[in-house]
Amino acid sequence: MKLNRDGKEISPPVSAVNTGFSLLPAVAGLFTGVLVLSNILAAKMLQIGPFVFDGGTILFPLSYIFGDILTEVYGYRAARKVIWTGFATLVLMSLSIAFVGVLPAQAEWTFQGDFDNILRQVPRIAVASILGYFSGEYVNSVVLSKIKVATGGRFLWFRAVASTLAGQLFDTVIFVAAAFYGSYSLSVLVTMALSNYLLKTGVEVILLPLTYCVVGFIKKIEKTDVYDYSISYSLFPGRGKNIKENTGR
Repeated sequence: MKLNRDGKEISPPVSAVNTGFSLLPAVAGLFTGVLVLSNILAAKMLQIGPFVFDGGTILFPLSYIFGDILTEVYGYRAARKVIWTGFATLVLMSLSIAFVGVLPAQAEWTFQGDFDNILRQVPRIAVASILGYFSGEYVNSVVLSKIKVATGGRFLWFRAVASTLAGQLFDTVIFVAAAFYGSYSLSVLVTMALSNYLLKTGVEVILLPLTYCVVGFIKKIEKTDVYDYSISYSLFPGRGKNIKENTGR
């Protein structure tokens, strides 16, 4: 049995992958819902004062908070499975919108132009979101996981903020470029990227007390606290090899 610096038992990464958890489906569902909704909302461009950002920016930071919760409580490998499920849902949504968009409309339904102007943007936005989030969330999960191991589980505030600052940088730059390049001027894209980054990271900091409460609650209910000792940080679910296994949950 392995203990952290506070004398608490450490759960092995394998337990988060192979053992059923009562709250994991709920966290996974909320994560996927936030991911899909933020991509639909991103079809509208907003401006509040000097800040320019897509509508999805308001909701999207929650996906990183859920990502932090997944990695912090259940471990890197379990988080990968949930994140890939979210990606698969985005692909299904994009294909469905594209397919419905090209089907002939009923004669009395006169909103095809509105449908095209709004929802037909979503597949490109979803592709950009996958590219950005694929990179950003990977960086976010790895940074959080490694800092947790290095600090023995202390300083959740530090690893949550540090991982978000690193992950959101990759995410924001890739997403804005892939989703909106050619649709807006370079000055607008730069303003949008900066606004998105500041808003997303700001929301993470503001909601840090809530993250603490949720993480503590889930760990208490699930009776687990996974540390990713000696795993391979593969991009793909189920590929990480657990070298050091600890018994107990």
